[in-house]
Amino acid sequence: MSKEKILIIGANGQLGAELTRALRQIHGQENVIATDLHLPHDGYNYLPFEILDATDASKMSFLAERYRITQIYHLAAVFTNKGEVNPLKTWEINMNCLFNVMEVARVQKVKRVFFPSSIAVFGSNTPRIMTPQDTIRTPETVYGMSKVAGENWCSYYHNRYGTDVRSLRYPGVVDYQGQSRGSTADYALEMYHKAVKGEVFECFLNENTRLPFLFIDDAVRATLDLMDAPEKNIAIRSSYNVTGFSATPAELADSIRRVLPDFKMQYNPDERQKMADSWPESIDDMQAFKDWGWRPKYDLDKMTDKMIATLQKKYAPTL
Repeated sequence: MSKEKILIIGANGQLGAELTRALRQIHGQENVIATDLHLPHDGYNYLPFEILDATDASKMSFLAERYRITQIYHLAAVFTNKGEVNPLKTWEINMNCLFNVMEVARVQKVKRVFFPSSIAVFGSNTPRIMTPQDTIRTPETVYGMSKVAGENWCSYYHNRYGTDVRSLRYPGVVDYQGQSRGSTADYALEMYHKAVKGEVFECFLNENTRLPFLFIDDAVRATLDLMDAPEKNIAIRSSYNVTGFSATPAELADSIRRVLPDFKMQYNPDERQKMADSWPESIDDMQAFKDWGWRPKYDLDKMTDKMIATLQKKYAPTL
């Protein structure tokens, strides 16, 4: 039986749902407590599940004490596009949620904390080709600003209180769910779902916009590998760069047409183009390799093959 008791905050989200499944396979379902604002679609099959608004510090503290939590995965946030609609509210939510997690971890001596960061921490004056681990971080969205601040607070809690907090800077994560979480890079996952359903995809970026991506299977594995690494190996207490591959919308479409030759897409760039233009085209993640052995398993075509095969099964009753 696992000695770990894990609290997942934001378990209904893109990464949260997959991490919850993976952690329950490792530690046992009863040892991984999923939380979010509402029950997921599969409802009580997802138990143990607790309703939690991550801005509610007292409820979070109560759950951590009740379940004797040893690890917290903090995945709740307002993302890029939604965040720009109400910047002040986004800042308030993202920062207060993080402070609640870090204070619960400090007071209750939680063994380990995971905080997800993002390539949104970088800005237009950051080197865009093979963006280094340590470089200029002047983001141009409130989501990115909250992630830079979060990285600095993670370092602070580690240096000041000894909190073993770990973090990854995710690029665009492509998953099976097909539900946009408000990230500009979500165009890629929407493209696969449209392709499998035989629908025309309208891309809000131009065809040559190159961005780094990470397939969901690699994203989960990177997170688990980081959290399992010996503490002495963790040299970065802000956030590690990680990446899978870089691609443009045109390259994604070509990869899809290897399998689905009739796939059609149109380009209609909007205000999200400016955000994408401020982000890296490729990422240097050698520090993660040196410290805890990170290497992706999926390139673009390998991801495409698995995405299409998985989605064809998902949509089979309706196609």
